[in-house]
Amino acid sequence: MFDKILIANRGEIAVRIIRTCKLMGIKTVAVYSEVDFRSPYVQVADESCLIGPARAQDSFLNPVKILEVAVSLGCQAVHPGYGFLSENPEFARMVLEAGLVFIGPTVEAIALLGDKMASKALAMKTGVPVVPGRQEPVANLDEALRTAKEIGFPVLLKPAAGGGGRGMRIVNDMTELPGALESCRIETQKSFGDDRIFVERFITRPRHIEIQIIGDNFGNIIHLGERECSIQRRYQKVIEETPSRAIHGSLRNEMGKIACDLARAAGYTSAGTVEFILDAEKNYYFLEMNTRLQVEHPVTELVTGLDLVELQIRIAAGEPLNIEQEDVLIKGWAIEARICAEDPSRGFLPTTGMITRYAIPTGKNVRVDSGIDAGSVITIHYDSLLTKVSAWGANREEARKTLIRALNGYHVEGITTNLDFVNSILSHPAFASAELSTNFIDEHFEDGQSRIPPSEQDLHYMTMAAVLVSHTRRNLVRDSLRPMSPHVGGAEPTPTIHKYVVRTSHNVFDVLLEGSEQNRRWNVTVNDKQYKVVAPEFEYYRRRLKLYVDGIANMFRLQYLDNHIKAYFCGIVRIFEIYTPLEWGLAHFMLRDIKPVKENSLKCPMPGLITAVIVEEGTQVRKGQELLRMESMKMESAVAAPRDGQIDKVLAKPGQTVDTDEILITFKE
Repeated sequence: MFDKILIANRGEIAVRIIRTCKLMGIKTVAVYSEVDFRSPYVQVADESCLIGPARAQDSFLNPVKILEVAVSLGCQAVHPGYGFLSENPEFARMVLEAGLVFIGPTVEAIALLGDKMASKALAMKTGVPVVPGRQEPVANLDEALRTAKEIGFPVLLKPAAGGGGRGMRIVNDMTELPGALESCRIETQKSFGDDRIFVERFITRPRHIEIQIIGDNFGNIIHLGERECSIQRRYQKVIEETPSRAIHGSLRNEMGKIACDLARAAGYTSAGTVEFILDAEKNYYFLEMNTRLQVEHPVTELVTGLDLVELQIRIAAGEPLNIEQEDVLIKGWAIEARICAEDPSRGFLPTTGMITRYAIPTGKNVRVDSGIDAGSVITIHYDSLLTKVSAWGANREEARKTLIRALNGYHVEGITTNLDFVNSILSHPAFASAELSTNFIDEHFEDGQSRIPPSEQDLHYMTMAAVLVSHTRRNLVRDSLRPMSPHVGGAEPTPTIHKYVVRTSHNVFDVLLEGSEQNRRWNVTVNDKQYKVVAPEFEYYRRRLKLYVDGIANMFRLQYLDNHIKAYFCGIVRIFEIYTPLEWGLAHFMLRDIKPVKENSLKCPMPGLITAVIVEEGTQVRKGQELLRMESMKMESAVAAPRDGQIDKVLAKPGQTVDTDEILITFKE
């Protein structure tokens, strides 16, 4: 067994690998860039070493520097994690040539299966169904146009190298193809150092199913069941679960066997994932094979009880698998939510900044894989994934509710994240009934908000949390003024019934509180509906509040905004204005004059790096026309004109670093 391992990665996956190494008694070396020196993974590793500037090309994508550190610090092996160099066969070859062990597949298997064209050819040879499309990368736009005409729209453009949704585009007609192909080439070149793109038919409303396999160096290959990864945005996964409601016993066995056959044909070792799409008739088609550990591996670990990182390490050290296919038992259900630095209301554009407050959820059957802490700085240079929250249950509904409760208590301040968005997905009736497809978000959400309104019960619960906090704070102020009260005859009596009027968005609630802070038990009436509520002592009325409503525990996240309270619960975010009946009589007649402001400039939608400016000063443009391109968190994005008009000034230049809302282009009046 190895004495010391270098982890050629960062963030939550580095923390996760270090955790297993500590359990195995293996020392770890972390590598970090100039912006990562305070990151949690650097702190928990046994040793750490600076490898370069923030840009990934100068640090985590610099194999020479990484291997210099590994050799100089006496490591015997390198674990690549996922992303960066994890599926780069040349890096795996360099590890071996340096006299180290690569914790992953062989160089040949990575080269074969990591190339989508080669892996598709192998799948066809092995008898695995594949999606119709061109079997070689397209050489130019003309070839892409011809291929699209042959197979029919919509088509999917995919990079021949890499994975994780990078460089993928759905193209609905001929007019979209030129811009989409160019964006694909740029993004995949920057992500994987390879700009080859191939074209295949896009299957509408599919489910995304993947099979986790693992093989040793002695020809033993087994599968660990399937994961459903159909909830996606920008072709990247948001929520994953295992098992899948769409897969029954015989289909599971069939897909598992085919995945193992494919891996065996490639001489595969270590952990890997064979990905399929499943249509409405339960026909499945091979997508690709990821020759690395997957981001979503925790759900498989929760239902099997296996540690995939430990298995990877033991296989790399020359040990045979200690389990056979019949030993694999799937127990219960597990669901994972990816928490990312992005703004769902702005098309999931990346966000940056410093995390000012941070508290992870706890509880039975909850697992948090985190790469951040209070004080962590999120930059434009790396992937937006911050952390993953997973929950296990005896069945799917139990796992779903456990994960919702965990996210209700997950507190991240300082940057915008998708935390409440993923919680609203989990709380959506269509998700609860497992009506899933890769179109789920487009069908059920708009601008990051659910297309259906919150339930009456959820709004009542949030209203009660806001009112109890406001009421308790008002009482504290009143009690502090008692010594100055002119009341004659002793202390002023404290009322036991309290009336409030609450406004939130378009809803108005009449709330009646009956009880006291002393016994912390309240009878609460919201619009004639009664609830029994047990509240904590006042010192626990903080940014996370637990209330027992009719005997059931509910967690709320709260922010205090002057005389308003912002509450977060089950993916719902609302600001509550709380009044006494007298105050409401005055507030009800206050007018708010909101005048629309004409947009006369193009503002930067996210922090990033300008890669290309398409237009010049004086150019006449139409709304929605591409004006420039920018890169942020390994994603290449086109920025469109917000209006029709003539360009006045172009303030952005290629190579310039820009921030959110910075003016890039102005228009003539």
